[in-house]
Amino acid sequence: MKTLILSINLDSIANMPCNPNIGGTGKGHLVREVDALGGEMGKAADHAMIQSRMLNRAKGPAVYSLRAQIDRREYQRYMKRVLEEQENLDVRQAEAVELLTSVCCGSAAAGGATPAEGGAAIAEGGAALIAGGATPAADGTAPTTGGTAPAADGDGSPTLRITGVRIRTGAVFRARAVILTTGTYLKAKVIIGEFSINSGPDGLFPANSLSECLKSLGIKLFRFKTGTPARVNGRSVDFSKMEEQPGDARITPFSFTTEQININQVSCWLTHTNEETHDIIRRNLSRSPLFSGRITGTGARYCPSIEDKIVRFAERRSHQVFIEPMGTGTREMYLQGLSSSMPEEVQERFIHSIPGLENAKITRSAYAIEYDCIDPTQLRLSLELRNIGGLFAAGQINGTSGYEEAAAQGIIAGINAAMALSGRDPLILKRSDAYIGVLIDDLVTKGTNEPYRMMTSRAEYRLLLRQDNADIRLTPFGYAAGLVGEDRYRQFLHRKKQVEDEIGRIKSIALPPSREVLALLASIGSSPITTGVAMDEILRRPEVTYASLAAVDAARPDLAPDIEEQVEISIKYEGYIKRQMREVDQFRKLEAKPLPGGIHYGGIRGLSIEGAQKLDAQKPESVGQASRISGVSPSDISVLLIWLRQQGK
Repeated sequence: MKTLILSINLDSIANMPCNPNIGGTGKGHLVREVDALGGEMGKAADHAMIQSRMLNRAKGPAVYSLRAQIDRREYQRYMKRVLEEQENLDVRQAEAVELLTSVCCGSAAAGGATPAEGGAAIAEGGAALIAGGATPAADGTAPTTGGTAPAADGDGSPTLRITGVRIRTGAVFRARAVILTTGTYLKAKVIIGEFSINSGPDGLFPANSLSECLKSLGIKLFRFKTGTPARVNGRSVDFSKMEEQPGDARITPFSFTTEQININQVSCWLTHTNEETHDIIRRNLSRSPLFSGRITGTGARYCPSIEDKIVRFAERRSHQVFIEPMGTGTREMYLQGLSSSMPEEVQERFIHSIPGLENAKITRSAYAIEYDCIDPTQLRLSLELRNIGGLFAAGQINGTSGYEEAAAQGIIAGINAAMALSGRDPLILKRSDAYIGVLIDDLVTKGTNEPYRMMTSRAEYRLLLRQDNADIRLTPFGYAAGLVGEDRYRQFLHRKKQVEDEIGRIKSIALPPSREVLALLASIGSSPITTGVAMDEILRRPEVTYASLAAVDAARPDLAPDIEEQVEISIKYEGYIKRQMREVDQFRKLEAKPLPGGIHYGGIRGLSIEGAQKLDAQKPESVGQASRISGVSPSDISVLLIWLRQQGK
């Protein structure tokens, strides 16, 4: 596809305006899934990481989550270079201010039915991946720009279709598909105490014009808020008063294509707030824009500012503060856990009350940032706007928080823009397929009234959606979409066969009650055996590991550590995995029952008033999706199934 990225400032590409890390609980799963689909984030993270840790090791493999501290500037340089070297992709500095549309002719506009070259996206601050040509047109007289709120046709097809974007200078880029990925730049306002300024993150320009265009097209907008803590000069920090947080001895890469990472890992550091810190904040709450009403946007519940934590958790005597390096080429340190919008002199006082930070010199003040985003229930599961054909949205514009959630949506929106222009069905990942499927389904089906953050608890089938098997689950999808090349796919098939062969081999072996076997079991505190027992049964014991059985398994093949891990997890949790797979089978039966477009749910007898209103508003694509809409009851689903049978559908 012939593609263009527009960005207000090319130096904002892959910038990390908040925490300089990638991954974490739930988020690490998303990065590995993006990589399995053929995306770049995991490769860039592996290249730029300066520390790696696997979180939740004590909680079981379903919630293992990889997290890496990142050299912020190296990550940015790497990713920008990848874009610049990508065939058929142009990168251009410009602000997209208007979306150009035309009236659809019939229902063919719904999915971009006519094959054409090109896809389009609007990136940080208003950028556009453009289809069909990256040459500015002389004018934009043929397309319309907003003006009339679009309504869907009776069959669910949109009445408007995207035709391009106009940038601030007046130049027009024709496009058959556009992806909005505006980050926190959309009508952005930075707030510090009594001070505020229309600005994007890191002092970059905001995108002020695009919001009005979206409203004129009938797109419902929300106002959300996020924030970031202060940065300090590491030379002014007393690390002797803090607890060192080193990286893991063995580094696990994010990308399945990275064989090994050898780096001298840097340390992070842990300290805590105290009663003095809390008292300073309490005495100045009247100056906090969060409590004075200066901030109107809704913030993230799971990443609150320090002043919010002090109020909400008044019983807590201290809160953790992680001191994290922002790269190897700078002395700046990120104060994880101290996000704030308090006045700068208050920030200095409460930071200096924390052990190790008594003399810390602030290099960048903490701030809150408000921005516009869309109501994600206006989207299809493909991330295309229901009412505007060819217009997709991904990232924080859809109400999410975090780099990882944005990347997960971005690759799906990009795939589906290309699929639509090629006349192919969209890629829809189900909740049972991937965390990406959970993320998108939650947004589109349930919506969000605050910045959405991925967590492992959101996934019903998390034992199946482990980060170690992301390639097994998703690489075939990436291959079918054309993002995974032949060499990588052959490597994937080889890896998959290694896992399957080793599981089969272990299940075929019986361990006798020999002296060696009994000695091994005694050494690890496991009960002895009196007859021959299958090796997989022994491995299911909690105290037995795949590595420990090497002493009595002479025929064991030489496998990579990640292959061994997947073999062990598959055997140890086989019973639980089979149970979840049965649950998935029931789930898929409802997902496989499509709901035709154009249904008037208010006319279906027996549906509750609320259920019919919610179904008419959101137009679910399947019975399964309908069942997850807030306000649609199980009895509504029963009525809907009966109605479908009566209609022969």
